[in-house]
Amino acid sequence: MLIKIDHDFHEHLTETEKKVINFINMNVEAISSMSISDVAEKTFSSPATVSRTIKKCGISGFAELRYLLTQETQTKKDDVDVNEIFNKSLLEVSNTIDHLSIDTILDVVKEIRSAKRIYLLSRGLSEHVAQEFALKLQILGFNVFENSDTAIMQEMTSHVKKQELVIIFSLSGKTPELLTAAENASSLGARIITITCGDPDVPLARIAHVAVYGYKHKHVSITSVDATSRLPLYVISRILIDYITKQMNAEEEKAARKKEAERKARYF
Repeated sequence: MLIKIDHDFHEHLTETEKKVINFINMNVEAISSMSISDVAEKTFSSPATVSRTIKKCGISGFAELRYLLTQETQTKKDDVDVNEIFNKSLLEVSNTIDHLSIDTILDVVKEIRSAKRIYLLSRGLSEHVAQEFALKLQILGFNVFENSDTAIMQEMTSHVKKQELVIIFSLSGKTPELLTAAENASSLGARIITITCGDPDVPLARIAHVAVYGYKHKHVSITSVDATSRLPLYVISRILIDYITKQMNAEEEKAARKKEAERKARYF
């Protein structure tokens, strides 16, 4: 039995939750190759119920449950391999979120919303993260220029102004071209934000006014070239865009209510 529960804990479970735990304990080997929807279907519940039940048992989620099962049972090698890969992505996402503080996110959002112009700089595969981030900021109405060309970014950051913001996406936080660009912009008084998966002592983090850190798993699949996943950077960029959007929508709704109240006041 994988999930052990004492009498007091058992008494606080719903009948459906008890059924989910019983199913997991009776099908330990099968669970490692099932999805959360499969378990919900077998227990006549919902994925949300399965997820809630697992968390009540002290396990962070279904992905962790499957990973733990592969470590404790004689599971098929393919299932073990795939679940280890699942767990790698889970760790990158969950640890990245754990590394973030609300104050840091709010500081970045404040910098973005107050900047007259935003420059997004990146190199390698991080370019794709920066491009998507730039596109979404443009959709939201921000004045954004995204670039990954070394010569252009050096020229561009030699003419930035104090009211402008430079955001740098860099997995390592050590890319020389990006560091030079950051130093150029900083010397002219521009604000610098770096989003990296390095430690707080990497060069780009040291020069930044606000540094955001993600978590990069130590295992890299492709080692012949720099093809490391940028998943942590995508997670951070999504959080920033989602919060900016939520904040702007709330302000629009507030303005609309105020306008409607003023309109009604004119007639009464």
